[in-house]
Amino acid sequence: MTIKTGNSKYGTETLEVISQAKKFNRWMFETIKPHCSGKVLEIGSGIGNISEYFFEEGFDITLSDYENSYFPVLRKKFEGKDNLGGIYLMDFSDKDLAKKFPDLIEEFDTAFALNVVEHIEDHLQALENAGKMLKKGGKVIILVPAFQSLYNSFDEQLEHFRRYTGKSLKAVLEAAGFEVVHSQYFNFMAIFGWFFSGKVLRKRIIPNNQLRIFNALVPVWRVLDLFTSRFAGVSVIQVAVKK
Repeated sequence: MTIKTGNSKYGTETLEVISQAKKFNRWMFETIKPHCSGKVLEIGSGIGNISEYFFEEGFDITLSDYENSYFPVLRKKFEGKDNLGGIYLMDFSDKDLAKKFPDLIEEFDTAFALNVVEHIEDHLQALENAGKMLKKGGKVIILVPAFQSLYNSFDEQLEHFRRYTGKSLKAVLEAAGFEVVHSQYFNFMAIFGWFFSGKVLRKRIIPNNQLRIFNALVPVWRVLDLFTSRFAGVSVIQVAVKK
C-alpha cells in the first residue's frame, strides 16, 4: 500500500503555478465550502493553496500531508494562526495510521482531499483511514480528476494512478463505509486545455500563460459549470457521510 509521491520537483512546480491562480482556487474553495462544518481536516495540504481560504473564513482546520518538503511552507504561512489545529505528516495509505495518531480518531466533523486520492494506489485504505478520523455522521469531500480517457502526460508526470467517474468514485467511497450524498463534475472548460496541452502537445507542467488566461476567465467558467456539472468536467467532486 503505497502513495506515489511523483517527481517532487514537478509536484512543487505545479503547486506553485496553481498558487497564482487565485480566482480558480477560490472557486474550488467556494464549491466545497457549503459542505464543510465543525472541525476540519485537510488531507494533502500541499503548500496551502486551498488551506488559506479556510483560515480566512475562520474554520478550525488541521493540515496534513505525506511530503516533507511542503512543511516549511505550511509552517511559514500558518503557524501561529488561532484556528490551526496542527500540521501532521500523515500517509493515508498506511494501514496502521489510526494506531500512530490515536488522538485524531473520531476527532473531525469534516475531512476533505482535493486532487489527492488519485495519487494513492490503495485508495480504499486511504478512504477508510479518513473515515476513522471522522465522527459518526461526519463528512468527507473528495475531488479527483475525471475520465480515464483524459489521462495524459500531466497525469504521468504527477504519477496519478487513475482518473475517475462519478460511478467509480462512488463505488470506492461506499466500500470504505460512506454514503454519497452529493456528486457533481467540476470545471468543464478545463477539459479542452488539459487535453490539448497534455495529450496533443505532451507538456509535463501546466503552462503558466495558459493558466493565467484561464484564471482571468473563471467568472465565465463558473457560469458554464451551472449547466455542465451534472455530466462532465475535468474533475469530479463527491460528498459522503460516514455511516
